[in-house]
Amino acid sequence: MSYEIVKLPAYRAIGLKWEGTFTEIVPHLKNVIQQMQARSVELENKRNPSIQLGLSYHVIENGFRHYSMFEVSDEQDIPDGMIEINVPEWTYVKTTHNKGEDIAKTYSDLHQWLFKSDYTAYREVGVDYYDPYMPIKHEYYPVDCNPNDPHFEIFIPIIKKQES
Repeated sequence: MSYEIVKLPAYRAIGLKWEGTFTEIVPHLKNVIQQMQARSVELENKRNPSIQLGLSYHVIENGFRHYSMFEVSDEQDIPDGMIEINVPEWTYVKTTHNKGEDIAKTYSDLHQWLFKSDYTAYREVGVDYYDPYMPIKHEYYPVDCNPNDPHFEIFIPIIKKQES
């Protein structure tokens, strides 16, 4: 596994929101992701139409809030039933999950890297998170990704340990 520290500028994203526990993921979350893929044609001002975003925030006990979205320009209207979020400029650790690999191992390796590094996961002030290690997880999926054997990039917002 390789890890890279990157700073991404702030961006606007529009899409669908799902919120629930880990036991509710199947089939609910997959349905929301597929709905967003189908409805992506409603977003005429996508900045990167080949990448679908999976933005997860662990703000629910035994679960998380997930946004299945596309980055869009300021000109994009919000279609009925969709929402927008604005992601601030953050510094991230970036890695790749490859086809054929175990997703749990990818995240376990990433957790170990974080633990040994000079960084810790970023937490927004005033927000209660239920995942002490990676409370915010951003995944960038190619739109042609196989949902049964996915490949995607992982971005975890981080700060230097002495800043925490």
